[in-house]
Amino acid sequence: MTNNKKPIVVVEGLRKYYPVGNSNTSRARQMVHAVDDVSFEIAEGETLGIVGESGCGKSTIGRQIMALERPNAGKIWYDGQDITAMSESQLRGIRTEFQMIFQDTNSSLNPRKQIYDILATPMLYHKIATKENVKQEVERLLDMVGLAKSSLNKFPHEFSGGQRQRIGIARALSLKPRLLVCDEPVSALDVSVQAQILNLLTSLQEEMNLTYVFIGHGLGAVRYISTRIAVMYLGKIVEIADAKDLFENPQHPYTKALVDASPIPDPNLRDRSRIVISGEIPSPVNPPSGCRYHPRCPYAKEECKKVDMELQVVDSSSSHLCACPFYATNLAKEE
Repeated sequence: MTNNKKPIVVVEGLRKYYPVGNSNTSRARQMVHAVDDVSFEIAEGETLGIVGESGCGKSTIGRQIMALERPNAGKIWYDGQDITAMSESQLRGIRTEFQMIFQDTNSSLNPRKQIYDILATPMLYHKIATKENVKQEVERLLDMVGLAKSSLNKFPHEFSGGQRQRIGIARALSLKPRLLVCDEPVSALDVSVQAQILNLLTSLQEEMNLTYVFIGHGLGAVRYISTRIAVMYLGKIVEIADAKDLFENPQHPYTKALVDASPIPDPNLRDRSRIVISGEIPSPVNPPSGCRYHPRCPYAKEECKKVDMELQVVDSSSSHLCACPFYATNLAKEE
């Protein structure tokens, strides 16, 4: 971690597999390895960005942290409590402390309810507000996210995508959480609106001392808001580092390829030695042996096909971790 604050979330050896095929067949069922032995910590008040291709397991991690699903193996501690071992009734007592902002505002907001009901109902249920002051609290939430009080009696379809996402943020904040899991909250929005939502999230974090897990595949948005970034590939974290260090000094060939894929307007500044990812991503039902990136990696060695590379410290003076011991060596030879 990059600061001395205690971790609010600790994930250790997390695994989540999903069965595929007909459950009535007698043969062993195949499993999708969505998340496979993932570990990390999130310090209180920071933003951990999780980035990678679609299907790499980003959103699955978010659902596990939210305790919306049970992992197959591993532990998740929230504020020192093992939420993977809690019953539903025990979870109900702390659920208000971690909330989620969803990508699709069309499906995450009830189209039959007015904005007042969407925001007031959870506050009344969890006794965050009373019948006497709930309207005042709802109006305060709308003001926090930049919406007018006249929005109260409208339905979700009467708002633009960016406005609906502001409502989603207000709903998440209505229960006074400490942790927000943001599951690609800006990927469906126009670029200008993305900037507005990211700035809103940043200001709310400073104002309320919130901790974020920011899931996305747009590198620009993830870099802008994140304190640290974890790069995922096929269910595993292949690199994790401070946001600035990760973009300026990527140590895994997959991370370097993602960074290289971002267009640079000035042709004189483009890196001629950029890495281009070739081939298709392997099936998560039958992932490759050893390093999962080796079938597409230009630096792969025979050892990569056999040994599952673990995250290791890149530099003893930093918290930069990488699961590839060969890329930096090969890069030095090329130079």
